[in-house]
Amino acid sequence: MKLAKLTPAQLKSIDRTLSGGTWTITAGAVLFSVLTVTPLVQRVTTDRWDWTAPILPIVVDAAVVIVIRLDATVSRLGESGGRWPDILRWLTGMFTVALNIGDSALKRDLVGVAVHAVAPVLLIATAEASLAYRRAITRALDRIDREQREEAEARRVHERQEREERERSQREREDRERAERQAELDRAERIERERVEQARETERLRLEHEAEMAREQRKAEEARRRDEADRADRRAEQERKDREAREARERADR
Repeated sequence: MKLAKLTPAQLKSIDRTLSGGTWTITAGAVLFSVLTVTPLVQRVTTDRWDWTAPILPIVVDAAVVIVIRLDATVSRLGESGGRWPDILRWLTGMFTVALNIGDSALKRDLVGVAVHAVAPVLLIATAEASLAYRRAITRALDRIDREQREEAEARRVHERQEREERERSQREREDRERAERQAELDRAERIERERVEQARETERLRLEHEAEMAREQRKAEEARRRDEADRADRRAEQERKDREAREARERADR
């Protein structure tokens, strides 16, 4: 699994595993160092002060513990202590190696030198490796945190754009609905005006028709009256002629 795909929780779990392993190795190396160095210090110390022999390996190993602990803390902060922590780390490492292999070296026991060098060399390598690991983990955590912030910012920008898009779509929909309602109102008003105009036109045509009918009726009535008057005149004229003819016959008969 690539580191880039690890989550912060997984990286922190790895860091805890690294810390646990480092302190386990440190504790074993310190205990081994105390047991190995104490006899050597006792041989080079007067009998009156040979009880102080464990102090030297404890002091040296305490310096190792301090260096490892502070390096871990500084690396977690993403900082570097500078040159002096490196010097202290290497000095404590060399002192630990020298004290552990000192007794075997004085006896020219190469096997003993090799055996007693394992723990301090492993401690030095573990301290350097754990420091490098922690710095790498810190960089990875920083990168993941930066990527998460960038993703969160990108997500916020995307959400803001989506919100603005929704608001714009909502405004466009509302404007379109208003335009449609206004168009519907205008169409209804136009239809109403056309209906009113049509009703007025129908009423005008009806009135004109009624007026025309009234004129036709008056004309027909006048024509009827003229016909009646003409018939009456003709009838009167005919009666006059008949009366004159009758009078003429009566005069002829006398």
